[in-house]
Amino acid sequence: MPEITLEFIGKQLATLISDVGQLRDEMTVLSGITRRLDGTVSGLIDEIRGLSRLYDRLDRRIRELEGRS
Repeated sequence: MPEITLEFIGKQLATLISDVGQLRDEMTVLSGITRRLDGTVSGLIDEIRGLSRLYDRLDRRIRELEGRS
């Protein structure tokens, strides 16, 4: 076991601070990716809802036209 000195503690602390900074940067990137994906999924859900409403309207119009024949 290495001798515990102020120099040893200082080096360990510097390593820890560097690692925490690196983790913070990685979390920032991953959070950004997650937010972007969430926005994409929300946009796709809105498009699907819009298409569903469009198909419902078209279905009603087709049924009306078929009824007139």
